[in-house]
Amino acid sequence: MTVTDRIALDPFGADVHAESARLRALGPIVPVELPGGIPAWAPTGYDTLKALILDPQVSKDPRRHWRHWPELAAHPSWGWILGWVGVINMLSTYGADHARLRKLVAPSFTHRRTEALRERVEAITTELLDALDQGGDEEAVDLKAAFAHPLPMRIICELFGVPEELRPATGRLIAAIMDTSDPSPEHAAFVQEQIGTVLGSLIAVKSEQPGDDLTTELIRVRDEEGDRLSDEELLYTLLLVIGAGFETTVNLVGNAAVALLRRPEQLAAVRRGEIGWDAVVDETLRLYPSIATLPLRFAVSDLTIGDVTIPAGDAIITTYAAANADPAHYGPDAEEFDAARGAEDHLAFGIGVHRCIGAPLARMEALTALPALFDRFPGLRLDTGDGELRQVPSFIASGWQEIPVRLRG
Repeated sequence: MTVTDRIALDPFGADVHAESARLRALGPIVPVELPGGIPAWAPTGYDTLKALILDPQVSKDPRRHWRHWPELAAHPSWGWILGWVGVINMLSTYGADHARLRKLVAPSFTHRRTEALRERVEAITTELLDALDQGGDEEAVDLKAAFAHPLPMRIICELFGVPEELRPATGRLIAAIMDTSDPSPEHAAFVQEQIGTVLGSLIAVKSEQPGDDLTTELIRVRDEEGDRLSDEELLYTLLLVIGAGFETTVNLVGNAAVALLRRPEQLAAVRRGEIGWDAVVDETLRLYPSIATLPLRFAVSDLTIGDVTIPAGDAIITTYAAANADPAHYGPDAEEFDAARGAEDHLAFGIGVHRCIGAPLARMEALTALPALFDRFPGLRLDTGDGELRQVPSFIASGWQEIPVRLRG
């Protein structure tokens, strides 16, 4: 196929695995069209994606390496991508700039710091389960709203000192960025305005009232070591670490719970101790990665993959869901959830210098929340009535809008 035959990705992400399989049949890398008509290339297999992530000739800096960067203003329907590439943080920098920003944030998510949060994660988990336990059984409960969302949201907000009054707006901002179903200029303008308003307010509050939190620490770096962190980098680094620090874990906990509730025989094996919770988390991340597809990377020079050449300056999407369900790597049952599979090599957290620095915290939260949930409510079951669970409207995020359950069967 030629680049004139671009495949339009579903902006709602309704069935990423089926879409990935169709693309995989066309070759290892396929020309696609993102919402609003943005042209890009989609790797369709594990080995191809892994090689591209590790390739130093693949950049994440649109200002230096995306041929269409100067044209953005001429394409109003492309404005939604600015929430991902029109920012300056670890997701949109390359080389020395990426290393500098990563080095600033990485100490916030060390093993020691993550372990220091364990007691707080356990306490919030217990508090949320207690609240669920007292709610009665007359009606279905939304497990996402009552448990999977508030746990990581509260942890990341405490870690970064986000005051209570800013937390609802912070959650709405991240949801708006993840929503790729509306490529309108109005939606893009709303997101950009909210980034400045919500996170600008956080910076203002912590500048006036510094505390023992990571926002205060980043402000100190900006003020005392301005050559290491600019105003713009501070704003957009907070966007990245706060957003990624809770939204992805919301989906990890929710996706794992749904996967087990749909497969009672595997849940029973987990509860008998035959399958470990670590394996459940890895298989969830493999088959249902919280970020299914991440925009954008860019070819620094011409890249040849099989018989396809990606021209320098073209955009590439990071297709975690497609790679993690690749039968060439995981076998003919790659699209089946099997907690006993042993999927530690999944790419959901990235790899190498691009591995997610918050991965240990996300794992720790999931490994605390999931056993506690199923221990407290051994009769837990889905309660979708005659309908199905609804995917969040995004080709980027992989998760459910609501997870209705009955707590005691």
